Amino acid sequence: MAADPAAGDPAPGTRFPPAPGDFAELRDYAAIGDGRTVALIRTDGRVDWFPVPELDARPLFDAVLDSDDGGFSDLAPEEEFEVVRRYVPGTNVLETTYTTASGTARVTDALITGVAGRLPWTELARRVEGVEGSVRMRWCVRPGTRLGHASPWIEENEHGPVIRSGSVMLSVVGLDHGPVPDHGERIEGRFTTEEGSRHLIALVGTDGEPLHLPNPSIVDEGVDRTIRNWQRWSEEFRYEGPWQEEVQRSALALKLLLYSPSGAIAAAATTSLPEDARGGKNWDYRYAWVRDAAYTMRALVKFGLREETHAAISWLLKTIRANGPELHIFYGLDGGVPAEVEMHHVDGWRGIGPVVTGNGAQHQLQLGVFGDLFDIVRLYVSAGNVLDPETGRLLASFADGTCDQWRSPDAGMWELPETRHHTSSKMGCWQALDAAVELAEGGHIPGSADRWKAERERIRSWVEEHGWNEEIGAYTISPGSDELDASVLLHSVSGFDRGERMSRTIDALRRELGVGPHLLRYTGVGQEEPAFVACGFWTASALACVGRHDEAIALMDELVATTPNDVGIMAEMIDPATGAFWGNLPQGLSHLGLVNAAVTIRELTGLDG
Repeated sequence: MAADPAAGDPAPGTRFPPAPGDFAELRDYAAIGDGRTVALIRTDGRVDWFPVPELDARPLFDAVLDSDDGGFSDLAPEEEFEVVRRYVPGTNVLETTYTTASGTARVTDALITGVAGRLPWTELARRVEGVEGSVRMRWCVRPGTRLGHASPWIEENEHGPVIRSGSVMLSVVGLDHGPVPDHGERIEGRFTTEEGSRHLIALVGTDGEPLHLPNPSIVDEGVDRTIRNWQRWSEEFRYEGPWQEEVQRSALALKLLLYSPSGAIAAAATTSLPEDARGGKNWDYRYAWVRDAAYTMRALVKFGLREETHAAISWLLKTIRANGPELHIFYGLDGGVPAEVEMHHVDGWRGIGPVVTGNGAQHQLQLGVFGDLFDIVRLYVSAGNVLDPETGRLLASFADGTCDQWRSPDAGMWELPETRHHTSSKMGCWQALDAAVELAEGGHIPGSADRWKAERERIRSWVEEHGWNEEIGAYTISPGSDELDASVLLHSVSGFDRGERMSRTIDALRRELGVGPHLLRYTGVGQEEPAFVACGFWTASALACVGRHDEAIALMDELVATTPNDVGIMAEMIDPATGAFWGNLPQGLSHLGLVNAAVTIRELTGLDG
């Protein structure tokens, strides 16, 4: 199996500070979080993304999208350095070791959690320890314009400088952190580590409320408490099988996307990171897609994480009811239906725009979402849980709606602007009614199981007649087409087809859309974007489902060894030729692809690692 993704070779660094407008490769980012927000940290120690205090807020540190006025926090040696970094085992706390000609220093970055969960404010701690020799360190905090919507300033009061940017307030406290007078737009400081020394810089923020300034010694203790909190969570995580370390790291990445105030699951931690160099395909993924939530909950159930599973499914069902009667494809983390897309006048990562909040797919019809919803409810019930009557009635109405709507064209899983009769969407409707029948026969939901059975068989017949192209030897994207769609692979796992036709479809997809171990999303898209990370893992799952176990294991070995970055984080897209990341990150679907492929292969092959 693959090596530990937390280990990495030394990477070269530059003198402090990085040049203005210096964009890091997306592969260079690690993520830390506290259940409420996520910060992205470059290999060279710069925090380029940090919404305060909520994940879906306009970010205070936004340099990853704004080269001119974006905010950031730097911490690095003043001289040339090499870097090795990892997550503290079993945590989302980042540990970076800098080696210079004069010595070695270790930085531990954590978004602090409290004794009983998340803190009521946001607290980013950066602990610096001297390992050997001496290292001259310098740090800087520069607030940004929050995607062009605020004019930040720094004011002095009796407790020290306070950064204000719109309604957000941020202060810096520390231990032996060497603060110097600010320069109007930033706060900075210098210090030198020695063997056994300890320094701390802590960034404390709130939005529209008073600002608590903690004792730096308590923040320092909070770093250790946060490590313990993460490790206790990891002890509850149960997975013993192949690719165990990679599965746990992806589970921890997914945990960063669980928004603890509500139980929602964000699709990714960022907005507007481009899917390709041409731009245009830049979207905000800081929302809860029903599809992504369903896949995440499937993994949570498999891992025995009862609290997260219950919180997520309860939030999802309540949110669907509150915003009904129709089923939306995604919701805001607060449980509402997001507003329309808003454009922001900043340049974007490496000048590739646009930069937006919101997502244009909000009002699309995507029939596959019914299958995603019903499948996770079926799994939840099979794990020994009971639905409330209101949820049962809601699901019965969706089953009836699926019977009526499955014949309609839709935008498909890939949220394309034109509608057509997507084969994978019809398979998703089959999946929904298959689960609805099982739930009804088990007494979990009311309704006419006879009708659902009959309509389920009509869908299967339609797909077998219209979705299959014998000349191509594959399920195609839509009737009469010779184009392929990787999303049909999901319906090997769903149980729609685990036979010869699905096996031939896998081969056709790999011939036409395969790029090394990876897969493009659909025919023709290679002219617009690189490979979609999740599709490679879906291929491994599908290979296992059709009985091609050795091929599944070999593909999975290659994917886990080459796709994640040095600390195990994955984005939405990857260029197979260079390994470069594209799209938002950490991307839930990518990590879910790894996790669910590992679980599927283990269950079908009996592989024990």
